[in-house]
Amino acid sequence: MISRDEFVSRFGGVFEHSPFIAERAYDDGFVGDKLTVDRVHTELVAIFRAASKEERLGVLRAHPDLAGRLALAGELTEDSKKEQAGAGLDRLSPEEHARFTELNSAYMQKFGFPFIIAVKGLNKNDILAAFEKRIGNSRDEEFVTAAAQVEKIALLRLTSMLPET
Repeated sequence: MISRDEFVSRFGGVFEHSPFIAERAYDDGFVGDKLTVDRVHTELVAIFRAASKEERLGVLRAHPDLAGRLALAGELTEDSKKEQAGAGLDRLSPEEHARFTELNSAYMQKFGFPFIIAVKGLNKNDILAAFEKRIGNSRDEEFVTAAAQVEKIALLRLTSMLPET
């Protein structure tokens, strides 16, 4: 059986900069012999959903802006760097980068957390379209949408780490 330290080290970053989720999953006695994508995702999502609204907001706020200053400074987590590069966000024209910067600022000002979307399988145009649509949401609608995207990102990250069954 995997130790708490090993579990948190392995899965603590599945929810961006939020190891408390893996810690609580382990402390709940979840860990068994067979760690699969479905089992680990189900447990981590249950912990995320059971967290206080402030803690969930903290998880949302732990995500970087898309094509934002952390990306430019090379300070993204390895997962975020790969995800954003896969969507072409590391190869934006100056005009596209300016549009992302403008939307990131407006979104953060309106909602108090960064725009979050699972970028795998999307390109910069898909992401911009979703950005422009979602900025019209209410704060409550967007909190729910962003939280669902965080859960999807966690699933995608786990899929690259574990067997499915």
